[in-house]
Amino acid sequence: MADNKDGVTPKGSVAFPLRNPNVTLNERNFAAFTHRSAAAHPWHDLEIGPEAPAVFNCVVEISKGGKVKYELDKNSGLIKVDRVLYSSIVYPHNYGFIPRTICEDSDPIDVLVLMQEPVLTGSFLRARAIGLMPMIDQGEKDDKIIAVCADDPEFRHYRDIKELPPHRLAEIRRFFEDYKKNENKKVAVEGFLPAQAAIDAIKDSMDLYAAYIKAGLQR
Repeated sequence: MADNKDGVTPKGSVAFPLRNPNVTLNERNFAAFTHRSAAAHPWHDLEIGPEAPAVFNCVVEISKGGKVKYELDKNSGLIKVDRVLYSSIVYPHNYGFIPRTICEDSDPIDVLVLMQEPVLTGSFLRARAIGLMPMIDQGEKDDKIIAVCADDPEFRHYRDIKELPPHRLAEIRRFFEDYKKNENKKVAVEGFLPAQAAIDAIKDSMDLYAAYIKAGLQR
């Protein structure tokens, strides 16, 4: 808004230094502007939840039925587009990661969450671990936690992956075995393990994360 005829900015308006080309902004500027000490990061700032590792918060990267492969940008905390799947298949369930965990590949642990509806990318929900799907992606370990939404009345009663209909497991397995075939990349699913294996894997990733943060603070 322009100044009035007396050269005074009207009350309630903001004067912008539009003609100063030397103004630069950094993360501290943005944090001060939004009255925060730091920008929120879904991996580090979101708590895993008081019932972890059995029940935990999950950040959704890819919605059920989606064909776009989104993933966390670890530097900014934003969700970025990685690629569009090369085939006609879509993600059978919501897919994301568990905050405040880390795996040997330096990423948070992955989780596939079974529930009735697709969830918006960037949302978080409470999930219950029911199984572990050991997987090898191009020769590297890339296990997936299989979970159900803890607040979905159709799925929350499941406690172990063996309770799921066989077709559901076949659907999950086929998706991960096929979704990279048109990229000439090999993925091998090694079956499904019970809920306790998933809980143990999450606990290990929580311990690794704690060590990772402690090491960072000591640098």
